[in-house]
Amino acid sequence: MEKLLVSHSPHINHGDTTRGIMLDVIIALLPATVAGCVIFGLYSALVVLTCVVTAVLAEFVSRKVMKRPSNIGDLSAVVTGLLLALNLPPKLPLWMAAIGSIAAIVVVKQMFGGIGHNFANPAITARLVLLVSFPTAMTTWVAPLGSSGEVTSSATTGEVIDVLTSATPLSNTALEGGYYSYTQLFFGQIPGCIGETCALLLLAGGIYLVVRRVITPTTPLCFIGTVALCYLIAGEDPLYMILSGGLMLGAIYMATDYVTSPTNWRGQIIFGVGCGLITFVIRYFGYLPEGVSYAILLMNILTPYINRLTAPKPFGWEGKK
Repeated sequence: MEKLLVSHSPHINHGDTTRGIMLDVIIALLPATVAGCVIFGLYSALVVLTCVVTAVLAEFVSRKVMKRPSNIGDLSAVVTGLLLALNLPPKLPLWMAAIGSIAAIVVVKQMFGGIGHNFANPAITARLVLLVSFPTAMTTWVAPLGSSGEVTSSATTGEVIDVLTSATPLSNTALEGGYYSYTQLFFGQIPGCIGETCALLLLAGGIYLVVRRVITPTTPLCFIGTVALCYLIAGEDPLYMILSGGLMLGAIYMATDYVTSPTNWRGQIIFGVGCGLITFVIRYFGYLPEGVSYAILLMNILTPYINRLTAPKPFGWEGKK
């Protein structure tokens, strides 16, 4: 005789699994990952590998220590490590990358109960932890292979420099007024984090996720559209600002995180617009040229309140007269 399980609504039966969704995200991120490793060289592949392996090991060990069943098979740790790696400079020391993965998995994810319970996106939070802890290493950018880069470090005469670095498009605009071409921005021939430079492949991965119904386009479109509108009002080039920095990577792959973003379309609109406004304010008025990570983290914290504000009314519900 089968047991009758009684639970509260909603009663939804769906074939999607956590592993299947995470696998789709990995597939969507692979083109941008490979492009980043080709553009910035073999060392960037070691950064990616370090982040992913450390994230999986941290997940396994922390679950054992906390006496919880292992769940590394759901691939969520792989996605966290991969997203973190794509948000890191190509020449970041490997031990720093490992610290970032441990912070993402142990502190942000497992200490709050594991997958589905984290208050913020683990990869975003870990990136900000590294940015605060190692500001110099996290703001050292490498020119793409085959291009000429200007050394921005204050090296003295006779000092041996083994890495050519140059300003990212955003910092170049904010500090020097220089511009890259749209072609360079679209195909990733610019300095930046490993996975944020090639807008073409980030868009292709995002379209794949929308077609697979892993994400909806509401949040990314509102996020990117708000940034574009704000720069248009400010008299800046909106297309240049959309293709620069981590806006595409953050809007498509991290602002759409199931756990830390609103669950309904009204909330997703508010979330996307809020992320866009905060990003613009930090970029345009702040000292830092980039604000995507801070914007997503701040809106992650507000997500429970957005969900409460935009929750649909139960069927048959009537307000007080």
